[in-house]
Amino acid sequence: MAGMTGYKHHTKAILSLGMPLVGSHVAQFAITLTDTIMLGWYDVTALAAQVLASGFFFIIFITGSGFAWAVTPLVAEAEARGDTTQARRATRMALWLVTLYTIVTLPVMLFAELIFLAIGQEAVIAELAGIYLKVAGLGLLPAVVVMVFKSFLSALERTRVILIVTLAAVVVNVAFNGVLIFGNLGFPEMGILGAAVASVGTQLVSVLLLIVYILRKLPEHTMFQRMWRPDWEAFGRVFHLGVPIGMTTLAEVGLFSASSVMMGWLGERALAAHGIALQISSLTFMIHIGLSNAATVRAGRALGRRDWTGMRDGAWAAIAVSLLVALATIALFLLMPETLIGLFLDPGDPRRSEVIAIGAVLLAAAALFQLVDAAQVMAIGILRGVQETRVPMIIATISYWVVGLPVAYGLGFPLGWGGVGIWLGLAAGLAVASILLMLWFWRRVYPRLSQGEGSLSADDEAVENAADSAALLVAADHDGVRPSPGP
Repeated sequence: MAGMTGYKHHTKAILSLGMPLVGSHVAQFAITLTDTIMLGWYDVTALAAQVLASGFFFIIFITGSGFAWAVTPLVAEAEARGDTTQARRATRMALWLVTLYTIVTLPVMLFAELIFLAIGQEAVIAELAGIYLKVAGLGLLPAVVVMVFKSFLSALERTRVILIVTLAAVVVNVAFNGVLIFGNLGFPEMGILGAAVASVGTQLVSVLLLIVYILRKLPEHTMFQRMWRPDWEAFGRVFHLGVPIGMTTLAEVGLFSASSVMMGWLGERALAAHGIALQISSLTFMIHIGLSNAATVRAGRALGRRDWTGMRDGAWAAIAVSLLVALATIALFLLMPETLIGLFLDPGDPRRSEVIAIGAVLLAAAALFQLVDAAQVMAIGILRGVQETRVPMIIATISYWVVGLPVAYGLGFPLGWGGVGIWLGLAAGLAVASILLMLWFWRRVYPRLSQGEGSLSADDEAVENAADSAALLVAADHDGVRPSPGP
């Protein structure tokens, strides 16, 4: 009975912390989603170009966000110890790191058209995607700064303000899109360029709202005083934790972006259908991301308190909630795929029926990997909470690029399965990742923590981690675990 009471407590805590985060992630994703819907109604060619461009932008953005996500476990642990100074130091140096990252990566977006042409995309789509990124790239800095502030506020369990600000951003983005894409209220019709301008404006509004909130509601953190002063110890901690987080996310996001490139080889309609199906599956995935963020905060605070029983029970509670969501998503994808795909297309577009037919098959494939996708993102969230990021990076790289990408290409092209083959390859990579990440936490990380040996993220574990990761590939087979098709 005590155990059940404990799980109920942790489930309630996960939902209380996680639901505003889920809402904020869904709202954040809705910014991209509204771009996709409104451009789909504007022109299918513009939609295909935006799918390609937004995927490219997202790779750069999500890699830099690793420094932002490093803030959550560091601040959560510090706050559990009552160390406000350490929480502020980590957040400030994360702001330094994302600014430096933006300076380094922004030129890549300016030459994106040449990159798209080099990887075999159609000339008109490459040109439109390049136009989009030349403007959207200007929003990279405010976008990653927003991520730092959201991670900081999440660790403080101030998730409601994150939801409110993100919802405001959705409203702003829809208004900007309506004016700039279609040329309403006397503005010129800008199409895909208007969507890019709207995205930049939305990011600026978001960052300003968060700055005002931190200044007014959290003056004790003195976040913006002496921002120019370096703090190399905190800089190093954020860097060494953030780089593996960014690389882990890059491995997964890169796989999905590579799938967009391969779908582009199948033609404009296939790419548009892929983009819509990916938007839908990614929207439901935002629920798991929010729950994973909550698990990171809860695990980080348990680490700060050295509460190993609470960490274990909280982890199982988070996993259970996420898997229930996955089951509901499977039913949704299988029961009404045509309805979901049709929301993104103009009823009068002559290509509508073909895009819907392709997209419905892809959603059926997406239903196959919902459970393993939920499992892998929850495992990553828990591992981040205990500041274990190196081995997850290795596991992600192996799962997505040694397994997922080759299987996607092999099924899609040599075997001739087309788009559904590409998506089944994505499923295979996610399945392997979910199994190995769960094994790593429950069989290696948690036992060491609970036995008082400290976090595996210490520097003296770096060499051992790589070998242990490879050993897990063998152990998975010995334990009777078989990767199965299953972001």
